[in-house]
Amino acid sequence: MDASVVVVGAGPAGLMLAGELRLAGIDVTVLERHPERTGESRGIGLTIGTMEVFDQRALLRRLGDYETSGMGHFGGIPLDMGVLGAFHEAAKTVPQSVTEQALEAWAGELGADIRRGHEFVSYAESDACVEVTVRGPEGEQTLRARYLVGCDGGRSAVRKAAGFDFPGTATTTEMLLADLRGVDLEPRMTGEHIDGGFVMVAKLAGGIHRIIVGEHGVAPRKRTEAPRFAEVADVWKRLTGIDISHAEPVWVSAFGNAARQVTQYRRGRVLLAGDSAHVHLPAGGQGMNTSVQDAHNLGWKLAAVLRGDAPEELLDTYHTERHEVGRGLLANTRAQSLLILGGEESAPLRDVLAELVRLPGVTRHLAAKVSGLDIRYDVGGGSSPLLGRRLPHLPVTRGERRTSSTELLRTGRGVLLDLGDNAVLRRRAQPWRDRVDIVTATPDPVPADSPLAGTGAVLLRPDGYVAWAAPGSHRDLRSSLTRWFGPALGARR
Repeated sequence: MDASVVVVGAGPAGLMLAGELRLAGIDVTVLERHPERTGESRGIGLTIGTMEVFDQRALLRRLGDYETSGMGHFGGIPLDMGVLGAFHEAAKTVPQSVTEQALEAWAGELGADIRRGHEFVSYAESDACVEVTVRGPEGEQTLRARYLVGCDGGRSAVRKAAGFDFPGTATTTEMLLADLRGVDLEPRMTGEHIDGGFVMVAKLAGGIHRIIVGEHGVAPRKRTEAPRFAEVADVWKRLTGIDISHAEPVWVSAFGNAARQVTQYRRGRVLLAGDSAHVHLPAGGQGMNTSVQDAHNLGWKLAAVLRGDAPEELLDTYHTERHEVGRGLLANTRAQSLLILGGEESAPLRDVLAELVRLPGVTRHLAAKVSGLDIRYDVGGGSSPLLGRRLPHLPVTRGERRTSSTELLRTGRGVLLDLGDNAVLRRRAQPWRDRVDIVTATPDPVPADSPLAGTGAVLLRPDGYVAWAAPGSHRDLRSSLTRWFGPALGARR
């Protein structure tokens, strides 16, 4: 094999997946058709869920200086994210280009083979491998790998070549985007409905203003290239009365509200992650963040199968878990599309929702949804409210050293966190010690109403989600260890 895994696309999903695989010791080759990073930034922030993921991998320090905010929105309706009580706030000033640079440096330091200027052409699959045809600076070549993963965006060549079904709804409204220098516009971070359309302004680093504008009642164009800045400036002046034609455009683009999702995230030895698997209105930056978390879910599972620790059926849980997340993503962004892009006919809906978010339960529900904290996977039976959820950041003392559940996950291994000094429990987990760190620690006091209250131990998957919690039977612990980490030592065929 030329590589265990070939990943197509060096965006956030592809680079995150490459880093996760290398962290687990799996060789990976990333193919990117662009010879250099484009510097474009469709996404400009990180949700709370992605901040947690990045903290688990010690990636936050690589992002440089950034601003956080306790506020968010749902379809332009402001939300107080503080009701979630999360350890992190969302980062509002991290351009996608910075995220990609940080992920590429991390994956590269871990040994990922990242080949720019190499374009995926086709592939052929056999029982043992995939043969990937690649066009690069020296012509075409064939790479043999165990698995192929498409992380190559909404127009994914891998998805098309593999014949994945991609049902959904087509674009009905177009939005124009421009990053500008030489203007001073008042921020409209959650957007603003004005006569005839919708406008948004966000201040980015380096004195750049991002504007987004859309006109009601204008059919989307079939574009083969980015719109001209003059077109954006004309629409902006028509809707706001402000002339921005003197500004210097850094980047101009267009996007729509199409909503599509593949019916399968895996077909044999081909898998999809990120925008290759789902496209939607980029409301609140959820697309890039969901893409990163797709890769975070897939990486450790693919590595476990490739190492022979777990059976190939573990990969089926990637589809079942992340397809459901993607389905929810499309549902909430389609709802936001009606609020953001709708005209006067949507005004009553916006008014009613603005009333509803004054209720703490509604705010908490919507805030968790757009921040990626509402995810709960089906990990099996048990009564703990932690099961299937990402463990909240938990400070603990291990011996005389202060640490946290977040820090314990940085190796990319599973963790059995014994919070009650239970020797029997630790002994039960010993046959999985080659894949799971068994840690005894004392937690900081937790409030009585916390889901952590009364918890004696948790089994954490490498992505930080709770697979088992005590109180719970030792039989269930063994079952969970086998399900997520494969057979015990000595029990493998």
